Amino acid sequence: MRHSHILKLLLTGALALPMLAGPASANPIVLFDLNSGKVLQHQDAFSRWYPASLSKLMTAYVTFRAIAAGEVQLDSPIKVTKHSAGEPPSKMGFKPGSVMRLDNALKMMLVKSANDIAMAVGENIGGSQAGFAIRMNAEAARLGMTGTHFVNPNGLFSPDQYTTARDLALLVMAIRKEFPQYAPWFSIEGLAVGKKAISNYNLLIGRYPGADGMKTGFVCPSGFNMIGSATRNGRTLVAVVLGEKSAISRAETAARLLDQGFAMSDPNWLTVAAMPSYGDTMSPNDMHDEICKKKAPEEQSEAAPPVAAKNATAAPKSPYREKLDHVPTLVAVGLGGATGPAPKAMLDQGGQEFADVPLPNWRPDVPAPKGSEPVVVGSASAVQGDQPVKAAN
Repeated sequence: MRHSHILKLLLTGALALPMLAGPASANPIVLFDLNSGKVLQHQDAFSRWYPASLSKLMTAYVTFRAIAAGEVQLDSPIKVTKHSAGEPPSKMGFKPGSVMRLDNALKMMLVKSANDIAMAVGENIGGSQAGFAIRMNAEAARLGMTGTHFVNPNGLFSPDQYTTARDLALLVMAIRKEFPQYAPWFSIEGLAVGKKAISNYNLLIGRYPGADGMKTGFVCPSGFNMIGSATRNGRTLVAVVLGEKSAISRAETAARLLDQGFAMSDPNWLTVAAMPSYGDTMSPNDMHDEICKKKAPEEQSEAAPPVAAKNATAAPKSPYREKLDHVPTLVAVGLGGATGPAPKAMLDQGGQEFADVPLPNWRPDVPAPKGSEPVVVGSASAVQGDQPVKAAN
């Protein structure tokens, strides 16, 4: 009764919270102002959805908190375990025993959406996959992500790993407001790994004016997910889009929402945190048959198709199917250079669970530690649609 009453208030406008404008779609969205937290548009914001590689945003957040707590440093070693090396693509493919700096690992995880690297980060920071998942869920609970549960750091499918568009909005706000020094990592155009160039799967980066983040995700049951942010004239908007049918359509939907948001003034509406729950919050979504039984294997990928289909040559190409109109800036990453202390969880042999120790919040009034500012270097021509992804990305 209470749920239906809230939904009625939402639909009648009594709570002054706008639903999605324009043609209705079946997938959840939330569009909000990052600075004020005000919701500009929403639809099915509390529907349970499989996050896929959007899970890696929580992996990054837990890691940022561990850095701030002194558990680990940006130059600390992240060792590839046999377990992490066995994770399916998208992946970097480093052999078990390979060691990299934590900051390089995070960049590969966020830009390449590498499942092996995300698992390695989780195992090194949390001591194990299970230990890291405990930390992920503890942070989700602390942030008020009431419709979210994690079981792994990379987003590979599990029926017990789920979230909502509204919860992801809360996570984005925490990352961007608590750890602004890492913001440049979410807008990297591509990576240089030796002689290989790897493009960011976020097709807004370098194409949509003002785009500055954040992450994409795909597994068959979730469809194509995306969180896209952009800043114009000091105003940052974020679009959370879940369950799109392709890498192109999720970018187009996010761009359309951002366009609509920038055309609006800052509303006097509810914030993301104050949104009342509505709709079916328990039934899990599953798009597996729609996404992976009706599409060719090459379409079951994070990478955008390189060219338009032959039967669509008369139609104009989406700007998100075009190559970048400039030489992208690449960030050099790779193995080696890990001269910092090993993660405390990897050193501890007494069974202590660091997840049980509350980590201090980042204080905006305290300067970031020396060396924590990300540095973007390198320039080369990036490969478009680098590697097909048939698992989580």
